[in-house]
Amino acid sequence: MTFAQFLSILRARKWAALLVFSLVVATTVVVSLMLPKQYLGTASVVIDIKPDPVSATLFPGMATPGFIATQADILMSERVTLRVIRDLKLMDNAPIREQWQTEAEGAGTFEQYLIELLQKYLEVKPSLQSNVISIEYKSPSPQFAAGLANAFAQAYIATTLELRGDPARQFNSFFQAQTKDARDSLERAQQRLSAFQQDKGIIVTNERLDIESARLAELSSQLTQSQSISAESSSRQAQARGDQSDRLQEVLNNPLISGLKADLTRYEAKLQELSQRLGDKHPQVLEARANIAELRSKIDVETRRVTSGVSVSNTINKSREGQLSAALNAQRTKMLEMKAVLDEGQVLQREVQNAQSVYDNLVARLNQSALEAQNTQSYASVLTVAQPPAEHSSPKTLLNTLLAIFLGAMLAVGVALLMEMTDRRVRNPEDAVAALGLPVLGSLPVPGAKRFNPARPVGLSLATRQRAMSLPAPGVQADI
Repeated sequence: MTFAQFLSILRARKWAALLVFSLVVATTVVVSLMLPKQYLGTASVVIDIKPDPVSATLFPGMATPGFIATQADILMSERVTLRVIRDLKLMDNAPIREQWQTEAEGAGTFEQYLIELLQKYLEVKPSLQSNVISIEYKSPSPQFAAGLANAFAQAYIATTLELRGDPARQFNSFFQAQTKDARDSLERAQQRLSAFQQDKGIIVTNERLDIESARLAELSSQLTQSQSISAESSSRQAQARGDQSDRLQEVLNNPLISGLKADLTRYEAKLQELSQRLGDKHPQVLEARANIAELRSKIDVETRRVTSGVSVSNTINKSREGQLSAALNAQRTKMLEMKAVLDEGQVLQREVQNAQSVYDNLVARLNQSALEAQNTQSYASVLTVAQPPAEHSSPKTLLNTLLAIFLGAMLAVGVALLMEMTDRRVRNPEDAVAALGLPVLGSLPVPGAKRFNPARPVGLSLATRQRAMSLPAPGVQADI
């Protein structure tokens, strides 16, 4: 279809198109003027994503991409709407109750009717690039629209506090019970440790164990020395009991035995001289021999006395060694007992420390949950307070009229084209060429026409186009 054909169709169907266009525009204007005026109250809240002042941590979920969308859903929830109903005492509003009885005819509950009614005219618009949420409420009353928008903002903030405070209060009750159990466990652990210390009569510490360890090392050193001394004294005793007792150091160092040996040497020399000079039977020789025998006897007696002292010393050393060995064994046994006591005491001390640590952590968490339960600061704040609008937001007569003009024009054109498709006619020579497949040689004016206009289309039913080739009807233009 060419533009000329399109214009010819519009000229032919102009009255139908104008009728449709007029009806659409007139209906829109009348309806816009008859519709009740609606006022839009707009408030806004801002979500402040920052660490919680109580716990000093970021509120859970704030960093997620869907956090703002979640807040919008909360704002549209029945919980917030119910709070608005309670805050504004809409349940006691007689006109609204009469409206419910009229519209719902008693079906359902009045509360559910209010929820649906309020949510019907509520619109929540979260911002795409910021943390601001707009709250819009539409009502025939500008004061009511502004009041409902502000009420929803306040109810949303109060609900966020409840959503944070209710779990905190539940956790607070939980931590109170857990803290009581932890305190009882700590007291029982302390009682077991105190009873253990009283039963053992000591306070087992690492310092005491270090002292006993040093004493054990000292006893071990003394025993080693005593064993060395005892071995040496045993060797001297064995030497004293043998044929070499006169070679003992004690015997050699004894001044009396040394003097007797010196006298014995002198008398032996004198005896040898007297024997050579006087003979063996001389009284002086016999006397010298008697003196030598007496000196030898004294030396033997004194040697036995000295060697008996070595035996006594060896006995003392053996006894000392035995005492040190017994003391060492006793100290070792004591150390083992103390180590066992220390291990048991350390287990009890660790139980007390663990119970104390658990109790301290629970007390800290209890205090934190108590602060969170008492927190009155929400992460949402009112950014803009709704004011009663001076002008209504709907209906927008000018905008509706412009849209009606556009839609009416489109609809009028569509109706004209639809009518043309149901009753197709030859409007210009191009239609004849398209319908017959023959060139146009000329055209005659319509009888009664004021002047000849070759471009003027004449309506000719396509059903009669075959007859138009042979004989034109009177009063109808025919193409030749």
